[in-house]
Amino acid sequence: MKVAIVTGASKGIGRACAIKLAQDGMTVVVNYSRSDAEAEAVVEQIRAAGGEAMAYRADVSDPAQVKEMFRVVSKTYGQIDVLVNNAGIVRDEYLMMMNNDNLDKCLDLNVKGYFYCAQQAATKMFRRRQGVIINMSSVSSVMALAGQSVYSATKGAVNSMTQTMAKELAPYGIRVNAVAPGFIMTEMVEQLPEEKKEEYLKNIPMQRFGNTEEVAGLVSMLCSDACSYMTGQVLVLDGGLAL
Repeated sequence: MKVAIVTGASKGIGRACAIKLAQDGMTVVVNYSRSDAEAEAVVEQIRAAGGEAMAYRADVSDPAQVKEMFRVVSKTYGQIDVLVNNAGIVRDEYLMMMNNDNLDKCLDLNVKGYFYCAQQAATKMFRRRQGVIINMSSVSSVMALAGQSVYSATKGAVNSMTQTMAKELAPYGIRVNAVAPGFIMTEMVEQLPEEKKEEYLKNIPMQRFGNTEEVAGLVSMLCSDACSYMTGQVLVLDGGLAL
């Protein structure tokens, strides 16, 4: 049975990915940083459906915590086959109002956290000469959205690191790809004022927001043998927003 670690998996896109990979037959490690209750709820849902999962609390922006998480998971299950780098934050601020603290938090979690986790995953996968790493990017990495200069910069970095990691790791049987969602119905979108939602919808050719299951479905496909010859790609899932 394959073993997957999904970071930021207690809610939203990460939660949907964890549940979908469990449905695919993988043992899933539900990484989270704050809510024990939300993470355990995901684990219980997976187990109730006959799957295997465990929750692991770790701040992925802390390299020591990341290293310990991968050590524990590897010792517990004997292998790590899939990493979904999903944990991240959004701090929308216009350039002239940019807060240094928010800048550091975004870089630490959205960029450094991905590096730390990918490095540890690659170390474990290298021994078995196989593995899949999926980095969660954003449509903001390929199009400009006002107020997202910091966030888009971090996701642009995710795209670039995905390509370089893919090239470095391909000889060792490790594939690295990225998924760049557009507006997905998560808590962040649901809390937007109705007029703001309508404004965004006008720019989406498919005239609807995506859902977390659609993102999870793409992640599942990238982890499967159907994409065994695909690496270094950034797949945009945005209903046509970036066209």
